[in-house]
Amino acid sequence: MASIHCFFRYPVQLNTSTSTSTSTSTSTSRVPVSSFSFNCLRCSRSSSSSSVDAHAAANKNVGDDVFSVTSSSEYDVDYLGESTKGDFNLNFDRLQPVGIDGEAALDGPIEEVARMEAQEAEHLLNDFGIPSPSSARNSPRGIFCSRTLNLRSISAIGYDMDYTLMHYNVMAWEGRAYDYCMVNLRNMGFPVEGLAFDPDLVIRGLVIDKEKGNLVKADRFGYVKRAMHGTTMLSNRAVSEMYGRELVDLRKESRWEFLNTLFSVSEAVAYMQMVNRLDEGAIGPELGPLDYKGLYKAVGKALFRAHVEGQLKSEIMSKPELFVEPDPELPLALLDQKEAGKKLLLITNSDYHYTDKMMQHSFNRFLPNDMGWRDLFNMVIVSARKPEFFQMSHPLYEVVTGEGLMRPCFKARTGGLYSGGSAQMIENSLNIHGDEILYVGDHIYTDVSQSKVHLRWRTALICRELEEEYNALINSRGQRARLVELINQKEVVGDLFNQLRLSLQRRNRGHPAQTLAATNMDDQELTESMQKLLVVMQRLDQKIAPMLESDGELFNKRWGFLSRAGLWDKSHLMRQIEKYADIYTSRVSNFLHYTPFMYFRSQEQTLAHDSYSYYCSERNDGSVSGVIDN
Repeated sequence: MASIHCFFRYPVQLNTSTSTSTSTSTSTSRVPVSSFSFNCLRCSRSSSSSSVDAHAAANKNVGDDVFSVTSSSEYDVDYLGESTKGDFNLNFDRLQPVGIDGEAALDGPIEEVARMEAQEAEHLLNDFGIPSPSSARNSPRGIFCSRTLNLRSISAIGYDMDYTLMHYNVMAWEGRAYDYCMVNLRNMGFPVEGLAFDPDLVIRGLVIDKEKGNLVKADRFGYVKRAMHGTTMLSNRAVSEMYGRELVDLRKESRWEFLNTLFSVSEAVAYMQMVNRLDEGAIGPELGPLDYKGLYKAVGKALFRAHVEGQLKSEIMSKPELFVEPDPELPLALLDQKEAGKKLLLITNSDYHYTDKMMQHSFNRFLPNDMGWRDLFNMVIVSARKPEFFQMSHPLYEVVTGEGLMRPCFKARTGGLYSGGSAQMIENSLNIHGDEILYVGDHIYTDVSQSKVHLRWRTALICRELEEEYNALINSRGQRARLVELINQKEVVGDLFNQLRLSLQRRNRGHPAQTLAATNMDDQELTESMQKLLVVMQRLDQKIAPMLESDGELFNKRWGFLSRAGLWDKSHLMRQIEKYADIYTSRVSNFLHYTPFMYFRSQEQTLAHDSYSYYCSERNDGSVSGVIDN
């Protein structure tokens, strides 16, 4: 037997042969990967069922005498306030017979030991070809943490399906939804000739103003930063005049409609194009006196009919390969979680036939050993009617046949397939409650905020656009740095100009200036200096304005970045994500780059005064330390 010595140099024994004889090594030297056979989980899953079962049987009790797992009844709360349930513990008394003294391995200050072990762990991760969590986080496929989450303490993970467990090709899926919407609008008498689907017209996180026929982008406080009427972007002055005195308030559903998900794209594109037709007077009087609110209702009705009549989903089910983007890593990520003891739940608003067809297409071909998608989940809920699913109880039906026939049911059980019901019913059936459950979805309201607010479940948001935004931000670093430099230059020039302006004001009032030197400036020197500085600031403005306007155009030319509203501020969508999603990422398969035991720790949140309190602390010898660039 060979030993790997990582973390606190406690040997972890790995099989190097099929022989039943064993030997024990207590050497503290690092063993190269090439000196033992490392049974990779990914490789073993592709082998035959019998070999996998034999491997599992041979190793099912490995480490049982060395390690223990904190149970639900024994857990504590750590120094970050997270439950320790599911943590691995080392049984020191069990180590004594093999001559290992746990305390003796910690020679020297713990800071020094930890530094050396961290370096050793990094080397081993590199040898294994496994990226560290920190490197995974600093990538488009990272999982980003708003609120600290100990994944070990999570007993059940629930998943939405559409745009969560499977990602649709937006141009294909939303394009077809748009086509059906246009057909229905034409049948209702609306002029739709010459219109075409343009997905770049909108992005997730925008808000429709149904009173004014506008599409707006708000910052985290609700102030409108960009706006479009119909398909025409409004100037900064027009935005200021129209929205300078009011905030976007999503609680006023009669006026504001938040584009929570990619499913909103087709509806928003159709509505903004029809606003143009209404303004042009192209909508005939036979449709009645229509305002922008009535127009939005008509577009929503046309799109809803496309979904209800089933034509769209029937087309997708017949050729799912045209609409679904495959993700071979996704089933393996869920399999890791299931084998780690997590109860997996599928909770979707889609009906049974659609769910079964799409999950078969997206999962079955990537699962090992003839597994089917149902084998991954401890419970499946279709036609869940979210967000009401998280708020109230609906009748529960069990799906009992492959054709989707159902019968009334009063209690859900593990392994069941159901329609309707409620989240409270799931908690009671599994005897798992509140923050022991992580729910993963793409809809900030239907999935994330409602499960958080009503049940205190932990939450994860899936936002596929993060990958494109991350890359756009990386490629924009140079321009954004130049823009910040110009703004800083204007600020310094402006500071001097304002001081001279105050000196001029005091001089004209017969008062001394702020300082003796400013008081002694002659009139010509003062006015000439102010003229020069004013010209410099005006020319800087001419340079800065178009750069600010174009900031984020690598992501979207009209709206800029998804998460930002302006150069430094967060968008309204980003504020919603931070408020309701404990973690967020671009796709579920990103969990594969971590482990089911990951401890997600939120990063330091910078405050407005941080740059002042930490900017430049000087040592006694006069050298500068602790300089932080915000």
